[in-house]
Amino acid sequence: MLKELKTGFLMMVALTVITGLLYPAIITSVAQVAFPDQANGSLVTVNGHVVGSRLIGQAFTKPEYFHPRPSNAGSGYDGTSSGGSQLGPTSAKLFNGTTKIDDKTKTEVVDFDGLKDRVVHYCLDNGLAFDSSQPLDAFKDAKGDLDDVKLIKAFNDPKNPLVVTPRTPLPADAVTGSASGLDPDISPANADLQAARVAKARGVSVDQVKAAIAQHTEGRTLGVLGEPHVNVLELNLSLDQQFSRK
Repeated sequence: MLKELKTGFLMMVALTVITGLLYPAIITSVAQVAFPDQANGSLVTVNGHVVGSRLIGQAFTKPEYFHPRPSNAGSGYDGTSSGGSQLGPTSAKLFNGTTKIDDKTKTEVVDFDGLKDRVVHYCLDNGLAFDSSQPLDAFKDAKGDLDDVKLIKAFNDPKNPLVVTPRTPLPADAVTGSASGLDPDISPANADLQAARVAKARGVSVDQVKAAIAQHTEGRTLGVLGEPHVNVLELNLSLDQQFSRK
């Protein structure tokens, strides 16, 4: 019996050293030598400071920057909470959004914004024309800003729901999140629709901004996988280098 225990113990020690120490050390060393950028997270640095990763999206909300696609990962682009909304194409919540009562303030707040609410904001942010079944002024707060709670409740009104229709077709990634919630890229079509806003905020021509988009548009992987895409972080950093903010 002791012989079998000794054999088992030595096997455990040997496998622990091989698979827990030697193998990770070898793979890490090879990765650091052959693929140092990828092995360290594809980090992007500016003046010696890490500003993000080419592989993980981050929130850009200022008008002079291109905005990424929506994210349902935690509070947004949280690598520790990667995931999508888990809502299907027949979900009323996905399209109309939902509200809830905040436990602390006891006021009604947005629980999930929904695609229709995102469409409204995307159109307004980028100066895109749209048709509305009701005047949006009715859904503004005391400060004159759109009240998302009012909008969502209007979208969910069973008798007279608010209907908003963009006059320009919007690419899917403009209002939907990715399965991971961390997608760093947007489609060229999404970028083109944001170009006028970015150009105005930076005081440059739309053609100059669209030229930057073209420079940062990457094709399909291996020519057949995926779709052409634009890395938002790299494009925004390029704009900062080329054009100062207005």
